[in-house]
Amino acid sequence: MTQTGMTQPRIPLLEGKTVLVSGVGPGLGRSLAVRSALAGAQVVLAARTRSRLEAVADEIHALGGEAAVVTADLTDDASVENLAEKACGAFGRLDSVIHNAFVQPAQVSLLDAEPDDVRQGLEINLMAALNLTRELVPALVEAQGSVVMINSMVLRNQLPGFGAYRIMKAGLLALARSLSVDLGPRGVRVNSVAPGYIWADSVKTWFERQAAERGVDPSVVHDEIAAGADLRRLPEPDDIANTAVFLASEHARAITGQCLDVNCGHAHH
Repeated sequence: MTQTGMTQPRIPLLEGKTVLVSGVGPGLGRSLAVRSALAGAQVVLAARTRSRLEAVADEIHALGGEAAVVTADLTDDASVENLAEKACGAFGRLDSVIHNAFVQPAQVSLLDAEPDDVRQGLEINLMAALNLTRELVPALVEAQGSVVMINSMVLRNQLPGFGAYRIMKAGLLALARSLSVDLGPRGVRVNSVAPGYIWADSVKTWFERQAAERGVDPSVVHDEIAAGADLRRLPEPDDIANTAVFLASEHARAITGQCLDVNCGHAHH
């Protein structure tokens, strides 16, 4: 199980660094922020909902860490500029940005997807990461920092109904690789993390809904899905966050342009 509270191990991979986490919510976004703080980073938290940001900031403060909160709409240029300015000024430097903001479109055939829904999804799932990174380039170059983009296992699988999401995430992978080419000569690394099913609220709810439709216990659905993974379990939010922290750290200083899959062996790459 995921460790919580003061029992969580402190591994100072990011000591003295400042990390911006976009898309902070109750699941993976929270883990990315808390694990960064436990790694020694000062953390800037960004999302649209201030109450969520403040809840995670309070958790980080309770752990003895430092956190700053910035509400932001990543589809609005002025809001992105404001976020970049405040993120760089909150602690006097910015070493890394972890892009976690996303929206998952309706799970329908790509042939049936509404064009406007696909366009809107591209704004947050792809363009937001590009626009925010561009605003942060001067600070990242000064810090010789890094960018980490949270992707998805849809890059590897053939699940139906995820066509629009797969296009968005494939674009995000290409974006990370292209930024690695552009920013590498300036000393900035860019990598991706592709989670599988994350054993947290949204996946649990989805499994419960499938179980109800079939008239079985949710554990049956869980075990069926987990049986397809080499480790016979599903990754938890902290598993993905720990990988992102590693990629943001100096321990990954020779790694750029790569995508690390964190799926307990559900798909191989």
